[in-house]
Amino acid sequence: MKTRTGRIAAQLLIAASALLSLPVLAHGDVTPQAVDTATLKPLGEGWREENPYGGDKEAIRIGSSAYGQNCARCHGLEAVSGGIAPDLRKLDRDCVIQSDAAKKQACYKENDAYYLASVRHGKTRNGAVYMPPFEGIISQEGLWSIKAYLETLRVMPAVATAK
Repeated sequence: MKTRTGRIAAQLLIAASALLSLPVLAHGDVTPQAVDTATLKPLGEGWREENPYGGDKEAIRIGSSAYGQNCARCHGLEAVSGGIAPDLRKLDRDCVIQSDAAKKQACYKENDAYYLASVRHGKTRNGAVYMPPFEGIISQEGLWSIKAYLETLRVMPAVATAK
């Protein structure tokens, strides 16, 4: 009996050591993926300051796919974070509760600027990369389509839903 148990333990040890030497592919290819935006209205060379695709069904469709390919591995499926990276459903939650229309619009514009700077240039702190830069990999159209998709997932703050 001891011989059989010892043989099984040795086989398990060999199998485990072989698995440990394999690359971890749980998140798939972590290289940013280009996004096909051929069906969207081109935005030109200059970067827009505000999302031109808000509510655009085709942009939202493309943004959903682009998010899944490039963002979900850190920010979670459908932007529901598991705690590693920010929950992007709450990206503009402060804007939602603004009652003054001008302040609300200014808040959304400021939020668009924050989003664009983050995705274009990435996030680095103390030399550690927390988010890769996507400029040059994903076009302006692709980045704004992701934002249009995120806007459809917006979580309303309790204050806004209580009214």
